Amino acid sequence: MILQKTIRKLTPNVIGKIAAGEVVERPASAVKELVENALDAGTTQIAVEIARGGLDVIRVADDGCGIPPAEMALAFERHATSKLSSEADLERIGTLGFRGEALPSIAAVADVEMRSRPLTEDSGRILLLREGEAIEERSEGMATGTVVTARGLFRRQPARLNFLRSPATEAGQVAQVVSHYALAYPEVRFTLLVDGRLTLQTPGDGDLQSAAAGVYGHQVAAEMLALPLDGVTGDFGYQTLSLTGLISSPGLSRANRNYMTLFINRRWVRSRSLTYAIEEAYHGLLMTGRYPLAVVDLRLPPDDVDVNVHPAKVEVRLRRERDIFRVLQREVRRVLSSRSPVPFLSTGAWSEGSPVAQTSSLRRDEGVALAFQRLDAATSPAPEQARLTPPVPALRALGQVGMIYVVAEGPEGLYLVDQHAAHERVLFEQLLDREEPPERQGLLEPLPVELTPLQSALLVEMAAELEEQGFSLEPFGGQTYLIRSIPAVLKEKDVARTVLGVLDTLGQDEAVPDRRERVAMSLACHGAIRAGQSLTPDEMRELLRRLEATRSPRTCPHGRPTMIHMSADALAREFRRR
Repeated sequence: MILQKTIRKLTPNVIGKIAAGEVVERPASAVKELVENALDAGTTQIAVEIARGGLDVIRVADDGCGIPPAEMALAFERHATSKLSSEADLERIGTLGFRGEALPSIAAVADVEMRSRPLTEDSGRILLLREGEAIEERSEGMATGTVVTARGLFRRQPARLNFLRSPATEAGQVAQVVSHYALAYPEVRFTLLVDGRLTLQTPGDGDLQSAAAGVYGHQVAAEMLALPLDGVTGDFGYQTLSLTGLISSPGLSRANRNYMTLFINRRWVRSRSLTYAIEEAYHGLLMTGRYPLAVVDLRLPPDDVDVNVHPAKVEVRLRRERDIFRVLQREVRRVLSSRSPVPFLSTGAWSEGSPVAQTSSLRRDEGVALAFQRLDAATSPAPEQARLTPPVPALRALGQVGMIYVVAEGPEGLYLVDQHAAHERVLFEQLLDREEPPERQGLLEPLPVELTPLQSALLVEMAAELEEQGFSLEPFGGQTYLIRSIPAVLKEKDVARTVLGVLDTLGQDEAVPDRRERVAMSLACHGAIRAGQSLTPDEMRELLRRLEATRSPRTCPHGRPTMIHMSADALAREFRRR
């Protein structure tokens, strides 16, 4: 029996909280909206301060045009905005904000204080709000600009708190938002304080390279290439595109896509298509699993971009997306070709759809289908679990192919072993199974390394697990940390680059809930033998012996196969002996 429900209108308070959930998902969402308001106000400097990941306090201060005293309360009314006046304005939005939802959404989930003084006023105005309602308003002397403080975010919505991550992770998300807009607006001075500690600061001198140095560190910024130096313009009939930014040389890469930042008309956006265009421009230059750093600013006529498709305004629709994809890929590739010291590999003959590529793909697939039996992939078992996959037979090393695969003979035929994946499996189980303190490699002199705000947040969040595995890092002011020791498995590596890679990989492997396992996976990946490394016969034999002793020898910790098998019967068939 279906019970008939009475239709009734929700109260304004409930409506406000539902709408707020679309705009303010986490502390970083609130920071993003407040920073965008400050930029729309023509500010030259923005100071962001958060406490406990933004859950206790979020404060955003600017020196922009300010809000007239008579309009402060109106600013917290839903859909009240100074940025739109008619429906036609939606077709050519030139500001970051436009819906009039940010301030009321924040006020619906936090206690808010706004201080603002326009340049034309002798004093400022203070407005206090609780649960979206004004409770006090008064005049007071203050500097020109606006300061918005939100306290106790989601305190009255405990269910929302359950879906947030740790304060360190939330602080990392806030840092990422501030970093993005610091790169989009290099002429604005950005400052970020996390629990009283200066985490990020840019000079605001208008130089994108300087802003990148404030976000990524001076060493990384020095290796970035201008895209292009004076801008490029592409004309598609009625649409004109301007493209500027910075990209990394092939020698500078990261373990995830977090370092590819896209702006359209200075608005930070996410676009799978345009991100893929950048990745394709590096085709043949980066190893699998490595991604470039990029800061790309696309300027389009406002009526060619629809930004009114997502509550958080992070997704847009582009009228000529294919043309933009083509220009972006071409220009990134051109800059890499002309300015990168790394030699390029021509891939024209093997482009998708060419007869050569189709024939090669067909032969390769047929050969694998006839001759090779891919071993079953299995997820990594916990240390206390029994072996989940059948053991591999005793193998005899014969040699290497391309300094990537070890060729081995077994009683059941021929085996090709991926040396990196195999060693990764060995190290992973070794790191998880050890019962004694890890072997550390102390540095003769502490090595300074500059971390991004997101890397700093990961370092804080996973400090215990990293220390357990042999890392010793300590703050040295700002974004700089001193490396005092590393795990012994990394002792032959470039220390600074490897530490950065480990932190990036930890951010990429968030799907693995066990922190200790995540650290072990990252260390195993960075400590393992690399593709392209020549091995002696003894080293090959030792690798195979150690792989045979693991619980799950057929896959690496990420699930990739460590080996493929060509049976004796398959070999006989291929040589027409059967």
